[in-house]
This record gives sequence, structure tokens and C-alpha cells, in this order.
Amino acid sequence: MAVKRVGELLVEQNLITQEQLGEALELQKVFPDQAIGQLLCKLGFIKESDLSLMLDQKNKRRKLSDILLKSGIVDPQKIAHAREISKQSDITFDKALLKLRYVEEEELAKAVACQYDLPYVKINALDLDVSLSRYISAVYAQKQRIAPISKIGNTLTLAVAHPLKHHDIRELEDSIRLKIISAIATESDVYKVLKRLYNVDVASATSAHDEVNLDIVPDSIVDLLSKTSGSDEPEVEEETKKVTEKDSVIVKLVNKIIYDAYLGKASDIHIEPYPGKRDVVVRTRIDGQCSIYQKIPYKYKFAIPSRIKIMADLDIAERRKPQDGKIDFKKFGPLDTELRVATMPTVGGLEDVVIRVLAGGEPLSFKDLGLTERNMRVFQEAVSSPHGLVLVVGPTGSGKTTTLHSGLAMINTPNRKIWTAEDPVEITQPGLRQVQVNPRIGFTFAAALRSFLRLDPDVIMVGEMRDEETASTAVEASLTGHLVFSTLHTNSAPETVTRLLEMGLDPYSFSDSLLCILAQRLARRLCKECKESYHPSETEIDEIIDEYGREDFAFTGLGRSDLTMSRAVGCDRCGGSGYRGRLGIHEVLECTPRLKGLIKRRSDTDAVREHAALDGMTTLKQDGILKVFQGLTDIHEVRRVCIK
Repeated sequence: MAVKRVGELLVEQNLITQEQLGEALELQKVFPDQAIGQLLCKLGFIKESDLSLMLDQKNKRRKLSDILLKSGIVDPQKIAHAREISKQSDITFDKALLKLRYVEEEELAKAVACQYDLPYVKINALDLDVSLSRYISAVYAQKQRIAPISKIGNTLTLAVAHPLKHHDIRELEDSIRLKIISAIATESDVYKVLKRLYNVDVASATSAHDEVNLDIVPDSIVDLLSKTSGSDEPEVEEETKKVTEKDSVIVKLVNKIIYDAYLGKASDIHIEPYPGKRDVVVRTRIDGQCSIYQKIPYKYKFAIPSRIKIMADLDIAERRKPQDGKIDFKKFGPLDTELRVATMPTVGGLEDVVIRVLAGGEPLSFKDLGLTERNMRVFQEAVSSPHGLVLVVGPTGSGKTTTLHSGLAMINTPNRKIWTAEDPVEITQPGLRQVQVNPRIGFTFAAALRSFLRLDPDVIMVGEMRDEETASTAVEASLTGHLVFSTLHTNSAPETVTRLLEMGLDPYSFSDSLLCILAQRLARRLCKECKESYHPSETEIDEIIDEYGREDFAFTGLGRSDLTMSRAVGCDRCGGSGYRGRLGIHEVLECTPRLKGLIKRRSDTDAVREHAALDGMTTLKQDGILKVFQGLTDIHEVRRVCIK
């Protein structure tokens, strides 16, 4: 059904004629920035009050977000974040924008004025006549956040932070027997006028900034650190007492560190205190690389770890042994994210803390994984099989869970029952039954897997094969008609085969169940805004071809003269690093009948690798080099993440 435009609605309601609309449309060609409604008003075809009523009734007002975007005050990322904060904190969208300091109060008021086609006024309360107060009662003015600022003849002008509803204006006009004109002002200005006219204590009302100024968005980190006391070496007991005070600098400081890390898309936060009077170093890991976020005065070296332990419900008094827990950050601020916390005692009676920021949310689209055509075909065929074993392998933090969930999303249909056992559950999908394992109470991956088999599943995902028991149960499940997904910490796909055989798996059962193994790494992606393309020298090309393998390179179809590469430069968007985001580098081993024979004979890794190459497998480094020639990353990144 087509959405009706403003002009069509006005004609439909007999507020204007078709000819008048045609005339306004012709005029709009000369003034393309003018809304059709405003042009109709200027031509005298419709009253502003009638236009305004229709726009409100039909919900045809321009969105505040669109106005702010068009004016360049905010970008789409900030708009999305403000909407998220608005929902989580149960505050209005404009309040969220102010809370996050994405807009100034005056900028927001001007945007609201534009949205409602009302004038914006800047008021000097001291210049107002206090006799204006007799037209509007103090109670009503405070309740509606309105203030009379001028009266000319029978017309009273009201300053409003947000426009009143039409029926409220009509009722007020009937009550005071004056015509009312509204003008948009900042909330702060309205409160100043109320103070001037009615002498009301607006401190209780507070300004728009104060109303939403929660601990999660404190002043800058520099401002917070300037509030530190000038005392000498702190005492443990004295400092840990401070962390329970809701308004303490430490509470705001920890919230600010987590908040900035979340916005910067950091995966981990490292709190590193040192003995003596050396600063506490806070480092964040972004796109796989650690960098110093801030140095904090040594006076907080006991207080910060203690505050984090309180948030994670850990024993604040226990500083001699490691502890681990989690923080539901919704309790402490308007960010709906979960944090994993691990503490470790270090020299000098201190504790290091590492916080993992869990990247929750929707699974990545399968097409966005960056798999080559051959790799995508093999992996897609495997995850679409009715039964068998699919493995994704690589080191910690290489994106294995993301890849598995992308595969699950493809087959997540109402006619398939899917169970997952994870530690922790980072990505959620409707339709999946997801379970968090808890080894402390004996609820391990193996225990969860055995329980799943009694729940009539079609597909099972096991977070990790940590032992022979889990691996054997997974193989048995795949042989009894279930499709099983899992991960393993190995360096390459061929090594995974020999690792599992060494673990004690029966080679016959394992070979019958295995469908494919996908090994992956994450390399930093070159920043699209500033990367620089160039033609590599002959020496550089020879080095890269040798790394790829001269015989294998001949099958790629790439000519030496056509090869282009890109290098990192650095700009504001990528923080001067030249890299922004990450991409996957993959190696997909397909379990063909001949490979099944090699597994049954317990062949070594080299034999498995040679056969996989004959079947069309490109190694991790080869896949990375192909992505270097596509300009997605550079050769230094590929060499950094790929051993061979």
C-alpha cells in the first residue's frame, strides 16, 4: 500500500484543491528545500493551524533524527546509540541525545522548532515584564513547562520546550480568552522565565542536562582524575571503603572506562596497577591490538579493582587468589551488555583485572563472513547436511563463535530444533534454545551434550571440545542422525584431524562423521577512508608468490602486471592506525572419501594437508594473500596472524 503524501492528504480532506497543490508543486521546483505544507501556507491556500493539525493527526511530521542528520549535527551511529539508550533508560529520544552530549540544548531546541514549523526564541528572563504571570497559573505553567514571554493586543506568546497539543491550546485560549502563539525555547530558558515570573524553585525541576546526567556519562576522564585527593600512598582498607559510595569518583571512573571501551568496540579492558607511586595503566584491546587507554593516579590502585569486584559479586577481601565472575552492566548504567571479569594477584599485594566486553547481538550474515567461492560452497553444503560433524578451529578471539552462529542462522527454521551449549552465550538468535554451561556445578559441555540427546534435537552446537569425553559424545551424536557444530583450539584444519585422533577418538567413527573443518584467523581490515593503493615492486611480488607457493599461484589466474596492493595511512576515522575493523582469513578442509581413508589409517598432518590441497583447499596464508591483492588488508597483517 502506497504511503500518501502531505499534499494528497490535504486534497483528500478538502483543505486545498488539486489546482492549488499543482501550483505549490511548481513553486517547490524553484525552492526545493521548502516543505510543500509551508509553500501552501505562504501562497495563502491553507492556514498554518489547519496544516499543523493535519500533520499531527496523520503523523506526517519530519522526524527529529532526520533533521539532525541533515544538518550534520549527529551521524547515524550516534542516532542509533541514542535510540538504544532511550529504550534502556526509559527516557525520550531527545533526552538521550542530551544525556550522551551528542547535541547542545540550543541545537536540539532549534531542531524541534524546525520539526514543528515554529519560531525559535532565545530569552533573556531579566527583560520580561513580571505582570505576564497573571495570564497563566503557576501550577499549569510548571506542569506543562510553558512560560508567557509577551502579549501584544489579544495575542499571548508562550515559550515552550515542546509544543502543546492542539486541544490543550484550544482549552487554554478559551480559558484566558486570548489567542496563543507558541515559540520553541530551550528547557533551561523556560525554567529561568518561570523563576522570574512565578518565583518557583526550579532547582527541583533541574535542567535537561542535569535530569539525565547519570554516572554512566560523567565528565571527561581528565575531569574525573582531577578530582583525586592529594594524599600519599593509599591504605587498602581506606580505599576499598570509598567504592561503596554511589557518588564517589571511583564509581564514575570505572563506569567511564567501561563506557568508553564499549563505544570504542574494545573486546577487552586490562587494569594494571604497579607497586609504589607508578600510575595504574588501563589498556584496551581493539581489533586484536592492545593500546594504552589511560594512565590513572596510583592512589586508585586498590579502589578500582575493588569496585569492579563489587560489581561482579566477587569477594572484595580475597586478594591472594584469582577470581572470576560476570557483570550485568544494565544494573550500573544504560548499556545493555555483559562483562566477564577475571582477577589475578600480582606483586606488591596488588591485583590485575581483565574485563571481557561480550559482543552480544545479532549473528553476522553468512555472506559477510568473507569466505571465497569455494570455501563458501563447501561450508554451506556441510551446514545444510542432515547429520555429521562441522568443526571451526582457531585460537581464542579468532571469531569461531561468530562463524558458527552465521552457519546456524542459515538453517534456523521452524522445522529444525537447535540446541546450543556455550560459555558464555554471546550471540542470541530467536528459535535457538541456548544453554550456559557451568563447570563449577558439574554442568560441563559433555554433560550438556548428553542431556541434549534426550531432548529430540535436529542440530546441536557445543561451544568447545575440551576433552575426549566431549569429542566422543559429539561424534556419537553426529552418527545417530544429528548435525553437530563445535570448535577446537588448533592452528590449522589438517592439524585438527591429528589432534582429535591423538585425543583418543575412534578413527572409523570420526571419519564417518566429519563433514568439514574450517580454520580461521582475524586480520585487521585497512581503513576504507584512507588506505592507499599501489603497484608492488618486482622483489615484493616475488616474495609474496614464494610465500603463496609458485605452483599454487599459477592456478589463481592472477597476472604479475595486474597485481595491486594497499597500505595503511591513518586518519581521524581509524584513530591514525590505518586499520578499522577486522576480516576473516579462512582454510576449509572438505572431508572427501579419500580423506576419510587417510583418517582411518591415522595418517600424519603433512599427508592430510597435501591431500586437502589437491582437493582445492587454500591455506590460511594463501587466503590472506588473495585478500591482500583485493585491497582488504596488507601483507604485514597476514604475516602477523598466519604462521605458515
